Amino acid sequence: MSPKTLALILFANALLFSTRCNIPPLLLAPAPTLPPTPRIAIATTPEPTPTRTPRPTPTPFNPIGKVERDVTYCTIDGIALKLDLYFPDSTDAKPLPVAINIHGGSWSAGDKVNSDSAIDIPTLVARGYLVVGVNYRHAPTHKFPAQIQDVKCAVRFLRANAARFNLDPNRIGAWGCSAGGHLVSLLGVTDQNAGWDNVGEHKEQSSRIQAAAPLCAPADISLYDGIARSEMLKRVFGSNTGINPNLLRASPVTFVSKDDPPFLILQGDQDTIVSPQHGEKLYAKLTAAGVSAKLITVKNATHCLPPEPEMSPSREEISKMIADFFDQVLRR
Repeated sequence: MSPKTLALILFANALLFSTRCNIPPLLLAPAPTLPPTPRIAIATTPEPTPTRTPRPTPTPFNPIGKVERDVTYCTIDGIALKLDLYFPDSTDAKPLPVAINIHGGSWSAGDKVNSDSAIDIPTLVARGYLVVGVNYRHAPTHKFPAQIQDVKCAVRFLRANAARFNLDPNRIGAWGCSAGGHLVSLLGVTDQNAGWDNVGEHKEQSSRIQAAAPLCAPADISLYDGIARSEMLKRVFGSNTGINPNLLRASPVTFVSKDDPPFLILQGDQDTIVSPQHGEKLYAKLTAAGVSAKLITVKNATHCLPPEPEMSPSREEISKMIADFFDQVLRR
């Protein structure tokens, strides 16, 4: 037997022995190590989160004079609706002009005490106005037009109780921001013919006002983005499409006519919730109809005009503008 053959036999025996004894053969190359199989990330589309209008933080105010709170002005569907009255310190026995404040909150939240435009109340009370803060029913439990039905009932209540509160029923103005400003605008451009005086008490009284000052207010609901604001539009109006009878009927621009009262429209140029396009469209419709209207675009101002160092005019100047506007219209 040749040496080469002998070597092959010895190698084979050694290999057999190492396999049976579970001993790794030293002469064999180790098996290559394979890299781990990479995991493939599968992209998924997250469920959209319903959008709600962020509300600005209301600016606190200290009421001056006598305050009468939680007066029931109407009872609708068993719900007692409340208002607050802020009386000026005055020895004048003449009936008082009235300024109604309507709070915002996407027609679904908010309160007369924490109104986003309550910052203007002390200025108006100091000017001799009887200021009235009004609550109304909220969506989605109460969809539109419940909100405008309620504030119209408040106006009728005030007229029916003119002697009780020593107010002048022929000198009533209203102001408010966002959803509150929208309701102010509707008070200004509609009367009983709109069909919203059909609930609540005092139907013999008129719900019209003599001056309207909407701040950052929706004027044409169809201008809202039907996708981004879908949840809000469905919650309040029952529809999220732009061309829809519900949204057109809820829009103040739909009702503008030549007999509307004077308007002061204020809009922040940095408002990302209610675009300046709303105020511009309402102003254009009013002036085209021959209605006295003024549009003020507040520079560097966001939704509902919270006080900011760079805004122009300042928040204090805006309060004065609103009071001056009511003086010009309601005291002439």
